[in-house]
Amino acid sequence: MENCGDLPERRGLRPFDAEEFRENAHRVVDFIADYYRDIEKFPVRSQVQPGYLQSLLPDNAPEYPETLESVLNDIQNKIIRGITHWQSPNFFAFYPSNSSTAGLLGEMLSGGFNVIGFSWITSPAATELEAIVLDWLGKIINLPEAFLLSGKGGGVIQGTASEAILVALLAARDKALKAMGMGSLERLVVYGSDQTHSSLEKACMIAGIQKTNFKALPTNSSMNYALSPEVLKKAISDDLSAGLRPFFLCATVGTTSSTAVDPLMELGKISQDHGMWLHVDAAYAGSACICPEYRHYLDGVELADSFNMNAHKWLLTNFDCSALWVKDSSALVEALSTNPEFLRNKASESNTVVDYKDWQVPLGRRFRLWHLAFLLWCAFDFYLPRLIQIMIMGTL
Repeated sequence: MENCGDLPERRGLRPFDAEEFRENAHRVVDFIADYYRDIEKFPVRSQVQPGYLQSLLPDNAPEYPETLESVLNDIQNKIIRGITHWQSPNFFAFYPSNSSTAGLLGEMLSGGFNVIGFSWITSPAATELEAIVLDWLGKIINLPEAFLLSGKGGGVIQGTASEAILVALLAARDKALKAMGMGSLERLVVYGSDQTHSSLEKACMIAGIQKTNFKALPTNSSMNYALSPEVLKKAISDDLSAGLRPFFLCATVGTTSSTAVDPLMELGKISQDHGMWLHVDAAYAGSACICPEYRHYLDGVELADSFNMNAHKWLLTNFDCSALWVKDSSALVEALSTNPEFLRNKASESNTVVDYKDWQVPLGRRFRLWHLAFLLWCAFDFYLPRLIQIMIMGTL
């Protein structure tokens, strides 16, 4: 193996200049366009066997670069056969095909800027555009003003609904422990239904909730598998009698297994009566509520403390784009904020800006807002809200 100093200069690292990048980017876009053109020709589910790729690729990374044409040929002949084609019109698993060419163009901008926008100062436009576009989306689905920046809350993009549920649970947990005392963790109880997404159970595991204190309450066909307010009331009564502290309820609009819609108004009133944080997980069906004909499924959301929906499930937006709104953003900040010296700056300390690092689990975050912004703002007047409504109505 040659020493690095022995390599000819022509092999040295040199990025594409603007014209070289333009030429190669056009070729990649052509490849993607051809993929979308031909996607219906592929079997939806990959037909390969486990370990198929090991025999098709070398044991070690290439020592010298290959041409883009060679790489694209390898993708065509070796990788595509191992892909399950989520964007195929014949894909009916899990949830609807989730992207669009407009969203993909926005994704290109996100990758091109490559902003790591964890705080306002790291890229003011990244923070402010996200806040504004989340307000737009919140208004489109007629969220109460308390969830918008004009109130005490606001919106933030999480990677998935699992992350949205986790940060809401962490905020609710810390709020409850602040009132009860830090030694009360083992008394805290979380409620969902047996139709609630498994991410709630995982969030409880991460947040240190006792396994026996996660209550997946039974549902049945008489209520179309929605959570019964009477069942919840009895569970709360039993837990209070046992000396436990109910503090969190996750209601769902469109469960994954049965598309059940929980009665938000009734559940919200129960949550308020017992001082519980109500989170509404509308990851699956929330997008339909941009249509006035289906907005009634969110009646009662005004009683919730947090609400999330996945734009990457039905709003033609590329993964990952899970929108979370909270009524009181300070609850997230108090639970998730860290401020080492290297993150401190005058803008943050002035309390006049949003630092999204304090609204999520990780520090770093992509400028991933572009795929949603393109759809709601600048996607060639094709994917504007009313036309998205028409698209959703046409699929129901």
